[in-house]
Amino acid sequence: MHAVLLRHCFAGLTSFLLGLYLVPIVIKAALKIGFMDAPDGRLKLQKQPVAYLGGVAIYIPFITVLGLSFPFDNCVLWLLLGVTLLLFVGLIDDLKVLKPRQKFFGQFLATLCFLKGGFSLKAPFMHSIMHCSASLLWLLTVINALNLVDVMDGLCGTVALCAAIVFFIFALLQKAYTVSLLLITFIGSLAAFLMYNKPNARIYLGDAGSMFIGGFLAAVPLLLTWDPTIFSISLSSVFYESWIRPLCEIFFIPALVLGVPLLEVIGLFIIRTKIGIPFYNGSPHHFSIYLQKRGWSKWGVLLFSVHASIAMALLAFLLATRAVSFYVLLAGFLTVIASWVYLIFLKKVSP
Repeated sequence: MHAVLLRHCFAGLTSFLLGLYLVPIVIKAALKIGFMDAPDGRLKLQKQPVAYLGGVAIYIPFITVLGLSFPFDNCVLWLLLGVTLLLFVGLIDDLKVLKPRQKFFGQFLATLCFLKGGFSLKAPFMHSIMHCSASLLWLLTVINALNLVDVMDGLCGTVALCAAIVFFIFALLQKAYTVSLLLITFIGSLAAFLMYNKPNARIYLGDAGSMFIGGFLAAVPLLLTWDPTIFSISLSSVFYESWIRPLCEIFFIPALVLGVPLLEVIGLFIIRTKIGIPFYNGSPHHFSIYLQKRGWSKWGVLLFSVHASIAMALLAFLLATRAVSFYVLLAGFLTVIASWVYLIFLKKVSP
């Protein structure tokens, strides 16, 4: 047990310190080569250009420390291959904006790596078309959710850090120490990056960083074990037993943990559909932009996101431990959703 603790401390602290050392170097490199994110007055509201390459600043300490401390196996190698592919697709998009279908194709290739590594409802690749399709939808949704939420200093990194910490706690409770080691390395690297990405940011994630983070957080929950009796509802239905129930068992708790970015996706889909623009087209309808237009500071938006993440994580723990009845849990979930909608879309702005 002491060896496990020491390895976790080494991985988390080393990735954090290495990140603190590397991020300023990456910022200088981005400035030197002109790899900057310029303001456009629409979505990019910063006062001056900000360095990109945030994804590289997280990836390097993450992969370096894993190489020093992690017992690699075939599954983890497929995970690293998938997130690396997402990083490179994002870098290409940051350098030269890809068309939506080109970006989606790159994401699709990365998710195939995850599926090949067993990150699905069924471990064998293509064991079940339905299960594989559901896993593919989950992976692509989370990747794009983290990508879409990255529209403000520190926001994507903050909600990702909250989710990673919760998954880390779940991994420790399940004694899945290889997964917790993977997560603590990621947490250390991401925490170091946030020191430079907080308002006012000196470096941005870019699509490379947000898709790398999204791919990692989409795949990691599929390494953990979720209680198959949580949704043991008595329904004599082959469709329920073979489709609905497995989806709930595998994805519902991780969906709660990743509730903030997933609510962002749902909100954007509804709003953009209502105003008649394609979902994949950019628009200033993100929850963080709504809150800032209502007078919230960037730090206020980050604090709101942390509170929402904690509330959703608490619901996830209550569900996993079955500490309360289903109806109490449902009431709590509806309260969080109602508070989210009211504060962002319905609350009147003070004169």
